Amino acid sequence: MTDPRDVALRDLWARLDASGPPPAPRWRGDSTGLASPLPVDALAQGSVAAAAGAAVLLAGTPMPEIDPVLIGSSFRADQLMRIDGEAPGGFAPLSGFWRAGRGGRSDGGSNSGWVRTHANYPHHRTRLLAALGLPEDSRPDDLAAALAARPAREVEDVVAAAGGIAVAVRDRATWASSGPGRAVADEPLVTIRRSDTSTPGVGTRIRVLDLTRVIAGPVATRTLALAGADVLRVDPPHLPEIPAQHADTGLGKRTTILDAADPRVRELADTADVVVTGYRPGALDRFGLAPEDLLARRPGLVVVRLDAWGWTGPWAARRGFDSIVQAASGIGVACGTEDRPGALPAQALDHATGYLAAASALLGLAERPTRGGSIRELALARTAEWLWSGPVGGLDDANRVPAVEPVRQSLGRLEVPPPVFGGEWAGPAHELGADDPVWAR
Repeated sequence: MTDPRDVALRDLWARLDASGPPPAPRWRGDSTGLASPLPVDALAQGSVAAAAGAAVLLAGTPMPEIDPVLIGSSFRADQLMRIDGEAPGGFAPLSGFWRAGRGGRSDGGSNSGWVRTHANYPHHRTRLLAALGLPEDSRPDDLAAALAARPAREVEDVVAAAGGIAVAVRDRATWASSGPGRAVADEPLVTIRRSDTSTPGVGTRIRVLDLTRVIAGPVATRTLALAGADVLRVDPPHLPEIPAQHADTGLGKRTTILDAADPRVRELADTADVVVTGYRPGALDRFGLAPEDLLARRPGLVVVRLDAWGWTGPWAARRGFDSIVQAASGIGVACGTEDRPGALPAQALDHATGYLAAASALLGLAERPTRGGSIRELALARTAEWLWSGPVGGLDDANRVPAVEPVRQSLGRLEVPPPVFGGEWAGPAHELGADDPVWAR
């Protein structure tokens, strides 16, 4: 019988437009413990194996042994992390599923009439409340009452217009027939545009400029750091980051604070080997950081872009997170009950997209001497589409896998899952903004 994770790896490798077959993984076990009616286990193992394969292809080293238990632990890092023995907590009180009012357009499925909100960041919380006419000191009961008075699609549109984040819960058929759903289905998992200008290979150490936030982008750059890159994350001074999230995804990197208008950001980009961005389409363009401008100034650069909803279609410029994409794309209904929507066992869209982004960056570096630099685009919604329509996709109880005991590594007061390629992290993440805006010597 064909192993689903090997099928997933071969398919993902082909979608990354890699030449030749992927390096054969050396699996240590079978299960990640990520049980779901969708093929999350295969996606998780395939995406990590693709990143490992791309790393050894570039470095010319043997394929490392890959332990699915470590993959499952890494994907559930937000659930497993401990700081001074305490769990840092999950979603904020105003983030989650809420009953919406009836009326207006149907949202589809037995769970129609639900919305999912994301208010983990203070500015998103403020925009959500303002869009619904609620005061800043509103509590969950206040939000529940406001949402119960309005149809789900109306909430979705009003909150999006205010720059907040909320979506109506849809089933698979409703999402697939929608404008955003059709646009995502028409896009490849990874879009690649190449400069076709041959460029010398990388130097002794890869330089990666990390212009990402939240999970998918930071997982990608953390993986590049694990592969030996010098990763410098740049955050804007006006946007906060969730400390526990950075403690996990900042492992192996350096971090600095600069406004995007600061000329030093362009200088770093123009001396990098890889630039990874995780902001909405066009958000960085006015600072000379549009991917086309970056590649024009440095033809051998590999630019990797990540977003929530893809790069075309009516939702291309909308904000989104893993939980929001799950709710809109049918996953919430598929993983829920008749009474309430549900979710995947981890923020698997974020993590898998992050590993695929790292794989794409490494493959771009490997082909740079023959095909030049490139722009590579991935999206959480595209990864969700793969779960539905990939070679091991669709709803099937056979996708469920046995539970396994997750593992953590101690870094002093911090406990986090170990690296997915084995070994141990060199040390805890630096405090956000602790480093100078220069490359390591």
